[in-house]
Amino acid sequence: MENLKKVAFYTLGCKLNFSETSTIARSFKDEGFLRVDFNEAADIYVINTCSVTDNADKRFKTIVKHAQKANENAFVIAVGCYAQLKPEELAAVDGVDLVLGATEKFKITNYLNDLSKNEMGEVHSCEITEADFYVGSYSFGDRTRAFLKVQDGCDYKCTYCTIPLARGISRSDELENVLENARKISQDGIKEIVLTGVNIGDYGKGEFGNKKHEHTFLDLVKALDEVEGIERLRISSIEPNLLKNETIDFVAKSKAFVPHFHIPLQSGSNDILKAMRRRYMRELYVDRVQKIREVMPDACIGADVIVGFPGESNEHFLETYNFLNELDISYLHVFTYSERDNTSAAEMTDVVPLKIRKKRSKMLRGLSAKKRRAFYESQLGKTKNVLFEGENKEGYIHGFTENYVKVKTPWDPALVNTLQKIELQKIGEDGLVRFSYVEEQITA
Repeated sequence: MENLKKVAFYTLGCKLNFSETSTIARSFKDEGFLRVDFNEAADIYVINTCSVTDNADKRFKTIVKHAQKANENAFVIAVGCYAQLKPEELAAVDGVDLVLGATEKFKITNYLNDLSKNEMGEVHSCEITEADFYVGSYSFGDRTRAFLKVQDGCDYKCTYCTIPLARGISRSDELENVLENARKISQDGIKEIVLTGVNIGDYGKGEFGNKKHEHTFLDLVKALDEVEGIERLRISSIEPNLLKNETIDFVAKSKAFVPHFHIPLQSGSNDILKAMRRRYMRELYVDRVQKIREVMPDACIGADVIVGFPGESNEHFLETYNFLNELDISYLHVFTYSERDNTSAAEMTDVVPLKIRKKRSKMLRGLSAKKRRAFYESQLGKTKNVLFEGENKEGYIHGFTENYVKVKTPWDPALVNTLQKIELQKIGEDGLVRFSYVEEQITA
């Protein structure tokens, strides 16, 4: 064991990146590498980058320094979205030896013949138009849930977004392959699968390397619901224009899909939605929320919102704030707009000062806390199933109900990765819900 070369991984960004890091890690294992924690000394450090926020760009340098501290002679590799968008910039960071773009990252072990440190990072990056094939992946976030990638890339042209430049065209995994991965996950005793992708509602497109559709997102959902052994399936994030009534109706009566939807909104102003080149107006968003509430009154509904987009006046922002305040949703993910190179929004005039962007962000975060609290209060006295996670956090174990209410109770290792029937009782000072058991504790 001592002679095995060691590799460590660090992932920035979304659940999709986590699932891809796991797949890359498995390819190292197949080549005889031993995976160690990122804080330990390793021969190779792989950093999977993100470019969605400015912060992720800046954090990269800090993470490289961290790796060098653990082993100054280690070989440092950058992959992921930022590596595709700005490979030269990453290659110039002190300590980086290799930068791999969107198609190369899954062939990473082919580049490891020479692990001697480079003066300047070596770049292997394709034109993004070449990223037209699909690599399936899945990861274990912990022993409790896994992220299963079903789709990659995006054909949308939102004016603020670099993802199509970083990940290429929309393409999907073959249905049978997704089902096979889901079976593998369930055989590992994992209770929950979260479906991930860049634009998962677009599932089916590019399933056979072309634009021909054999399957749709609804077909995928129906087929996954039949996989034996999966207790819970969760849809991570889906565009409002791609979340169809048939899918909502199916989830409402399905065996494994949970009543939790995360639907990007981005703005509550139609003027701003048009400037962002989103594919819907706010009225469609209201329809989606009303439809979910009609068939799943207890569903948890989350929304993404961007504040401070160019041209967002005080009136536009108040329109968004009031729209969200009145909408029957459960929480918000708030993003402060940041300019990204090679996007048309970065060229727009009427830029909102950073100070105002931050102020608006703070207001919406406050609204989100209020929404979450109201949602939790609406669930008190109800009986739900909670899936407990594996971490001991200051003497407590946490878990989520099917509709994404977070609960806590004193640590008990026997509860890890078990489903328990509970009654939600009260909200603690920390904002998490306390409960009582409805049945004898079930161990799995």
